[in-house]
Amino acid sequence: MKRILAISSSGGHWEQLMLLRDSFSTHEVVYVNTLQGLAERNGIDDAYVVPDCNRNTPLQSLSSAWKIFRIILKHRPDVIISTGAAPGIIAIFIGRFFGARTIWIDSVANSEKLSLSGKLAGYVAHLQLTQWEHLSHNGGPRFAGAVL
Repeated sequence: MKRILAISSSGGHWEQLMLLRDSFSTHEVVYVNTLQGLAERNGIDDAYVVPDCNRNTPLQSLSSAWKIFRIILKHRPDVIISTGAAPGIIAIFIGRFFGARTIWIDSVANSEKLSLSGKLAGYVAHLQLTQWEHLSHNGGPRFAGAVL
């Protein structure tokens, strides 16, 4: 049994993460999102909430990073998986320092090009996936199908 940290922002990122939820059923999973009450709507009672952030909100990004660091320090996940966005890439970056295997799945909404977080994931994630076959290439994100 692996310890998994599954993290995403709210909205479509979270919906895509929830579609993967059955895949984690035999593991110990800690969920993290950015909207109070969102996890409870999906029947998850013990999820963490961190501030949502992006490149235009540096102070919130620091606050989110600090909270994510503390969650990772407490749970020491073997695997970190994210469907985006900024809090997910922050978790992947921090998780690397703790020896976690990391998986980035770029949102299906990014059909024309990878998101900024998705591009950064190419440098830090062990596995970078796109949900669009035409965005995959050698040395870049791999296509393994779409979540939706």
